[in-house]
Amino acid sequence: DPRVRGWFLLDSYLPTFFLTGVYLLCIWLGNKLMKNRPPFSLRAHLIVYNLGITLLSFYMLIELILATWEGGYNLQCQNLHSAGEADIRVAKVLWWYYFSKVIEFMDTIFFVLRKKSSQITFLHVYHHATMFNIWWCVLNWIPCGQSFFGPTLNSFIHVLMYSYYGLSVIPSMRKYLWWKKYLTQAQLIQFLLTIVHTLSAAVKPCGFPFGCLMFQSSYMATLVILFVNFYIKTYRKAPSRTAVKETPVTTEIKNGFHKDYFAAANGLQNNKKAQ
Repeated sequence: DPRVRGWFLLDSYLPTFFLTGVYLLCIWLGNKLMKNRPPFSLRAHLIVYNLGITLLSFYMLIELILATWEGGYNLQCQNLHSAGEADIRVAKVLWWYYFSKVIEFMDTIFFVLRKKSSQITFLHVYHHATMFNIWWCVLNWIPCGQSFFGPTLNSFIHVLMYSYYGLSVIPSMRKYLWWKKYLTQAQLIQFLLTIVHTLSAAVKPCGFPFGCLMFQSSYMATLVILFVNFYIKTYRKAPSRTAVKETPVTTEIKNGFHKDYFAAANGLQNNKKAQ
């Protein structure tokens, strides 16, 4: 799309590919380097980091709502060129959304430095690595229009999630964090709503590229499958009597959350020492 030419990191795929490679290398090499070292606490770093992501997500949420309202976006299907300046405004916000995905690589780095290797699951790495690369493509070819919906929902979810993670670092705040289990439900609803919104443009086209709609729906379906697998593991499988006797509830499942869910977060859960 000529409207995004010259924007930082977009003209060539090499920086995005390189940063993704560095991310994967840091996971592999970092775990090796930390193997015989004590874990870092990083409490102050985590508070600042989570606050920063929360504020950035809140900015993207508000700006996307205002920009799409200004442009008179059609919720059912919105093309790439009819909103004029509002489309540029949306594209600028979506660039920040793309850039936030490289910032969120730090979720995993904090896992490594805090020796939370059990949290670095396939779901965690798959989600972080693919989102950054997919959004490079989105910004280059479909930087506005129908692309706005998923980031709007995700920014809202991230305001809730990262504010929770930041507060959970502060011991005195943990007793007030009763709403963890609702984040699980909100995450799954987000995926499903994004698929429905994406396919709505295929049912009643408005000129948005059909292939992009199919790819986005397919990718979101993979997240639904992985997330449902987590959900079944967490809520549907009754623990054995032995597991109940040997494992305290706060170790694996706390306020309705299984530890695998937070593999997509930034290492703030299952910290026995912090508890």
